[in-house]
Amino acid sequence: MSRIGKQPVTVPDGVEVSVSGQTVEVKGPKDTKSFTFTDDVNVTVEDGQVTVSPRGPSKRARQQWGMTRTVVANMVHGAKDTFKKELEIQGVGYRAQVQGNTLKLNLGLSHDVDFPIPDGITITAPKPTELVVEGTNKQQVGEVAANIRDWRRPEPYKGKGIRYKGEYIFQKEGKKK
Repeated sequence: MSRIGKQPVTVPDGVEVSVSGQTVEVKGPKDTKSFTFTDDVNVTVEDGQVTVSPRGPSKRARQQWGMTRTVVANMVHGAKDTFKKELEIQGVGYRAQVQGNTLKLNLGLSHDVDFPIPDGITITAPKPTELVVEGTNKQQVGEVAANIRDWRRPEPYKGKGIRYKGEYIFQKEGKKK
């Protein structure tokens, strides 16, 4: 029995959820999204709640049950609010700035990195060493933040690089003489 799948998703005010066939459509003030789920699960909307249930006892149905519920919950949240990931840049001379639809990263490489900002994502740099990635799609926000972080991952000796805000980097001890 899925602990995640059996919890209903509450629909906040201002958000509409409709199910037609194998497609869930969510409309809200921020965004409109649709998701096509597999035929292994049932999705119903009743009394301002979305419930997901498996159609059979198969392993695939149980896998899809929790995943479908989570995707629907993220769509409902994204239709009302935005998802946000905050990144910190640490290192001498490492900095970032947003220029139009491009993020310029100076990370100690022989050239500046020009990262094109995808549609549906907004990136702001309140300080040259901080980045905020926002959007209505949780998967896309996480993927963009991970792609930015991959340009210079935090290294374990000095801690230089791009890290998520609040992320702990285990510091290794250097060589001893």
